[in-house]
Amino acid sequence: MEIFKEFTFESAHRLPYVPQGHKCGRLHGHSFKVAIHLSGDIDPATGWIRDFSEIKAIFKPLYELLDHNYLNDIPGLENPTSEVLAKWIWQQLKPLLAELSAIRIHETCTSGCIYYGD
Repeated sequence: MEIFKEFTFESAHRLPYVPQGHKCGRLHGHSFKVAIHLSGDIDPATGWIRDFSEIKAIFKPLYELLDHNYLNDIPGLENPTSEVLAKWIWQQLKPLLAELSAIRIHETCTSGCIYYGD
């Protein structure tokens, strides 16, 4: 069974390694959507894999760091592509969420990535 909890945050960034003149090399922002996916067995006592409020509480410090911030200034996000962001979020959450199975990022309504871990 797999569950997920979604969050949205607003952030600015620029991609420093794109070719000169590429629009993503300029400062711009996104309304990011991140989904934290957990896989596991349903606990017979609770009827769930993990309490959604626990996921929210665990993600809160990251949310507060990412929301309304310039991603390039966050250590580990100097080149904040969606792929790098997904992997970075995974690295922060995996020690706290053993059931973590994927991080899904939408940087626009039609573009994003899914990271399944190493």
